Amino acid sequence: MLQATGVGVATGLAGCLGDDDDDTLTIGHLAPLALDMGRGSERSAELAIEEVNDDGGILDREVELISEDDEGLPGTAQTEAERLIDREDADFLVGTFTSESTQGIMNLVGDADIPFFISGSADPRTMQDHHGEDYDRYRNIFRSGPVNSDYQAEFLADYMEFLSDEHGWTQIAHIPEEAAWTASFSELVPGFLEERGLDVVMDIRLSRDTDDFVPVLDEVEDAGAEVLLKEFAHIPGPGMLSAWRENEYPFAQEGINVASMSPQFWDDTDGGCQYETTSESGGAGKAEITDKSVSLGEAYQDRFADEGRPTLPMYMGYNTYDAVHLYKDVVERAGTADFENDLDDIVDAALDSDFTGAAGQIQFHGPDHEYPHDVQAGVDLVPFPVTQWQAGEKEAVYPAQYASADHVVPDWM
Repeated sequence: MLQATGVGVATGLAGCLGDDDDDTLTIGHLAPLALDMGRGSERSAELAIEEVNDDGGILDREVELISEDDEGLPGTAQTEAERLIDREDADFLVGTFTSESTQGIMNLVGDADIPFFISGSADPRTMQDHHGEDYDRYRNIFRSGPVNSDYQAEFLADYMEFLSDEHGWTQIAHIPEEAAWTASFSELVPGFLEERGLDVVMDIRLSRDTDDFVPVLDEVEDAGAEVLLKEFAHIPGPGMLSAWRENEYPFAQEGINVASMSPQFWDDTDGGCQYETTSESGGAGKAEITDKSVSLGEAYQDRFADEGRPTLPMYMGYNTYDAVHLYKDVVERAGTADFENDLDDIVDAALDSDFTGAAGQIQFHGPDHEYPHDVQAGVDLVPFPVTQWQAGEKEAVYPAQYASADHVVPDWM
C-alpha cells in the first residue's frame, strides 16, 4: 500500500485498509490509473486529502483515500464502485473519466445513496437521463466538473468567433470523435458556428479506431477549411498532428484534444504539438481563474516532483481536487456525513454551494433545471479556458481575462 502524508492510497487492493470506523472518513476514487489523466486525478485527490487532514479533517475526522482503477470501462467501473461501497464502506465517491463509465455506475451509486461528485466525464445526458427521469433515486449525484458538453459546445463556438476576429478565419471543418461525450458537439456546434457568422465546410464524426489521418486532412484541405475544430479524448492525437505538420496543411488545429493536456505531450511528440490548442478545466495552471488555479499546479509539482508523469494535475485533477474540498465544505455545512440517515441534509447543502475552487466558482443547477445537479458554467463561474503549446510550454490563450499569452498561428500559414 502506498503511503502519503495523512492519506492512505490502495490501488486495486480491496480491503487492505480494513473496515471504516467512527474516527475515519473514506473517500473512494475511480479513474483509469494507467493514463496520465487518471494518475493526475489520483494524485490531486491525495494532495487535497493531505490538505484537509492538515486542516483538522472533516467534521473532526481523519480522511483516507482508496483509489481504484476503473480502466475507463463501464464493467470495471461497476465492479470497483461496488467494491468501494460494499467492502470499503466509502463515505464519498469522486472521479470517473469516460461518460460510459459514469453512466455504467449511476444505478448502483444512486441506489446506495452515497454522495458522488463526477469529476471527469462531460455527457449532459448523464444528469438529464437519470435525475430528469427519477430525481429521488439519483439526488446524491452531482457533477462538480468539468462543465457538460452542451456548455463546452457553446464555449468552443465562442472561441472560434474569437479566432475569426483575431485572424480572419471563417471556414471551419468540424470533426468530433465517435463517443458518448461528443454527441452534444455533433448536435450543437455547427448551429452555434453558423449563428456567429462562420461557415461549416465539413462536419463528420471520426472513428476512434482511425490511424491514418492523411485522407482526413486532405479532405479538410479540399473543403477550404481554415480551422480544423476537433473534439478528441479516445483518439490519441499525435498521429494527426504529425501528418499535419509534416505536410504543412494550410489550416489550424483547434478544439479539444485530451492527449495534448498532458504536460509531457511536448516530449511525447518531440515538439510536434507546437501550435496545438485544447480547452481544459483549470487552464493547465496558467489561467488565473481563481486564487487557487495557479497555486494548485505549483503545490502538485512540489508534492509529486519525484513521481514521474504527469507533472501537472490535468483537467480531471483540477476537478477532483475541487471535489474533495467541496465535499468537506458541504458536509460541514450540513453538519453530517451520515448519508444513510441524513442524505437530504447533505443534498440541500450541496445545492446551496458557492465554492471557490481551482477550476472556478462552483455552483450547482437545481432539481428542476435542464441539467439537474450539474455544475454551472460561465466565465465568472466555471469556465473552459483554452491553452496552446508554444515553444515547449503551455500558455492560456482564451478567454482574454485568463490569458497568459497571445494565440499563435502556425508559421507556415
